[in-house]
Amino acid sequence: MARKLASIQKIIALEPIEGADAIEKATVLGWQLVVKKGEYQVGDLCVYCEIDTLLPSKPEFEFMRPRGMRVRTIRLRGQISQGICFPLALLPPDFDIIEDADCTSVLEIEKYEAPIPASLAGKVKGAFPSFILKTDETRVQVLQSLLDKFKDQIFYITEKLDGSSCTYYIRDGQFGVCSRNLELLEDDENTLWKVARQLDIEQKLRHLGGNYALQGELIGEGIQSNKYKLRGQSFRIYNVFDINKFQYLDYPSFLEMAHKLELTTVPVLDTNYKLQNDIPTIVKMSTIKSTLAPEAWAEGIVLRPLQELKDFENSNLYAGRVSFKAINPEFLLKYGE
Repeated sequence: MARKLASIQKIIALEPIEGADAIEKATVLGWQLVVKKGEYQVGDLCVYCEIDTLLPSKPEFEFMRPRGMRVRTIRLRGQISQGICFPLALLPPDFDIIEDADCTSVLEIEKYEAPIPASLAGKVKGAFPSFILKTDETRVQVLQSLLDKFKDQIFYITEKLDGSSCTYYIRDGQFGVCSRNLELLEDDENTLWKVARQLDIEQKLRHLGGNYALQGELIGEGIQSNKYKLRGQSFRIYNVFDINKFQYLDYPSFLEMAHKLELTTVPVLDTNYKLQNDIPTIVKMSTIKSTLAPEAWAEGIVLRPLQELKDFENSNLYAGRVSFKAINPEFLLKYGE
């Protein structure tokens, strides 16, 4: 699944911003952002660039240089703005103007990636194993059709922790440690390996007598500024993947496995949420303080059905898995994400 960092989208709604004469609030997909008043009408197509994108060094994007060419969440006149709209004239003359068309490549736009500390980066053994699915949640703002399709299904909600994604696996007797995108060689200085040894994860996996991968978040000292003010590091599990069946465990089986392995899960906020097909409501649900540190904003929430569901028709989902996130706008504003 390649995320559309820039795409042709429709202006769904325009609303005034109190006390602002030159700008107004626009809705694109499920995103809300600030645009120049009068530049667009409802129903117009535009080039929409999501947050977390890096614009190339070109004259038309020069106004972004003071922000490091990075599109991020900002607040203007009290209105949270996530993304930027550009007129279709930004595109090459021969580009087909079709709603939802991906413009990322043609505009030379890239995804922003935060620098990885040396203690987490480690020594690379190889690419992320093909026999395990990566953890890659889609933002709810591009999933209106999914919300419509699975409305009223029972989901569970967990807090999305701000840490470093980590995967530990056992396959045919081989133990492995992976960051989000790479498998890592054993290294006494690497935090992922240190935590694996501290928690005896290799032996715990071997005792299962099968081929499994544990996925979770490393949090604590030296990781993402340690917003939770924790001592040392800890591993909070959020997925168990059955390698032989190439599928994730349902929520009840996941909980049972975490208990058997004596591992702590990410904070569970709700286990009986009836899915609403309303993006603003779900984003509002994500605007909470962390259960780990009440003085810190939570990064957001992750929503998954109690029983695993697939939707291969939705190109925005990774491997068709119905699992998505809502990122807390206040978290993005406070921490400059």
